[in-house]
Amino acid sequence: MANYIRFDWAMKRLLRNKANYAVLEGLLTTLLEDKVKICKLLESESNQEDEFDKYNRVDMLAEDSRGELVLIEVQNNNEYAYFQRMLFGASKLVTEYINRGEGYEKVRKVYSVNIVYFSLGHGKDFVYHGKTEFRGIHEGDLLELSPFQRQTFKVDYVSQLYPEYYILKVNDFNRVAKTPLEEWIYYLNTGEVPDGATAPGLDTVKEQLQLDRMSQDELKAYYRHLDNIVILRDNIQTERAEGRAEGRAEGREEGRAEGAREERFKNAAAMKTAGIPIETIAQITGLTVKEIRDL
Repeated sequence: MANYIRFDWAMKRLLRNKANYAVLEGLLTTLLEDKVKICKLLESESNQEDEFDKYNRVDMLAEDSRGELVLIEVQNNNEYAYFQRMLFGASKLVTEYINRGEGYEKVRKVYSVNIVYFSLGHGKDFVYHGKTEFRGIHEGDLLELSPFQRQTFKVDYVSQLYPEYYILKVNDFNRVAKTPLEEWIYYLNTGEVPDGATAPGLDTVKEQLQLDRMSQDELKAYYRHLDNIVILRDNIQTERAEGRAEGRAEGREEGRAEGAREERFKNAAAMKTAGIPIETIAQITGLTVKEIRDL
């Protein structure tokens, strides 16, 4: 199986290139179950990282062919208030993309797509969808749009007027990929495309996001990114382990060191398969030439 660039790295470096829009379009088409065509990538206050707004930074904001907004965020950090962060980001978009003086009917639809590499909340599934519905307290019926509202707003349900949220808990996926969405989750989790994958966008991943297309400088930065993810996860696990007996501290430290070393060997094997010179791999990973030759 070939090795491909992880999605979280591609989001920051590669997918803003129009030639690679097909990757994002494929993911969103699969997730939203509707053909998505990205017209342009947008910048807003939500994308700015200053001292007042840095905690609302998002990775990407897109506009589809219908003028609807899609906010896409990839998060490796275990942020305890992430649910509130999702709400804040979507709410800001609703107000930012309406011109002053326009009527409320001009408020644009927002999709908040959150790809999280940590345990968010407690649940059995790995993909969650949230939307707004109104149900009668006494009758339990679903409040519907009037025929005039359906014709005016060109939607069938009240929930279609409100922001919708998707949470992809990719680390919780541990099954064989059988559906297009599961194929995408598998790639998001492992950085590999399943054999025989048919999900839209993954063909572009195989063409454009191969490791051997990266320069040596890009590879160095990429593998530093992977090392940082390992360190981040180790720190999160350490925080969760606070309060345990001191006698287990040494074992945890040894386990983290062993896990980081295994990750370096895995990265070295991927680079070796991609045809990167052994000396270069040694410089990037810190492994010896002999260790790399023996892989």
